[in-house]
Amino acid sequence: MGFLDVIGLTAKITRPRLRAFLKKYANTGRVLDVGCGAAGYRDLFPQTTTLDIAPREGTKVDIVADAHDLSQIPDASFDVVLCTEVLEHLHTPERAIAEFRRVLKPQGLLLLSTRFIFPLHDVPGDYYRYTKYGLRHLLKDFEIIELAEEASTVETLAVLEQRIGFQCDTLGFRPFKLFWFLLAGLTRWCGWLITREYGDIRKQVPEKNILTSGYYVAAKKI
Repeated sequence: MGFLDVIGLTAKITRPRLRAFLKKYANTGRVLDVGCGAAGYRDLFPQTTTLDIAPREGTKVDIVADAHDLSQIPDASFDVVLCTEVLEHLHTPERAIAEFRRVLKPQGLLLLSTRFIFPLHDVPGDYYRYTKYGLRHLLKDFEIIELAEEASTVETLAVLEQRIGFQCDTLGFRPFKLFWFLLAGLTRWCGWLITREYGDIRKQVPEKNILTSGYYVAAKKI
């Protein structure tokens, strides 16, 4: 662990927020973790079945499959489908959402997080960014219980500055990335500068968090 990690400058700003969101929906039922990665939420969902598009070193992947085609899973098999930081990487998201709905039991819960204002990442498999309005349309066959912004507009600027530190070289000298992490740490405390936000340039439609980094969604199968 490097010095910047020790002092917390490189701790991802929004990671604790995602965990706090998921903790509200902790569940002892059968959970399908789609795009499981390191399966970091098993403590909240102890009966988790992991699924990923390929085997992962250090993580037991129970089902190797593409999220667009879960045909090896029977209908109405799971109480919860967990899909964190995956939707933006799906080339045909409506097909995957239909599969999630199919494998959920009646009244089953879909928990997902996805990106809105965020840099390219895990390229070339980075396809989409979502507004809350687009997510409501995509999930029209679900009852949306909660749709929450991940970060405020100013906090999102800090997230972007932090990602520049992670993903860019600065003047060709590695230690200069410290500038971006320090700037992110300062920026995130400047939210008080913005007193009102709008969804249009004429300032006729009040809106909030117009630059949020992403969204968290809890939606029930209907």
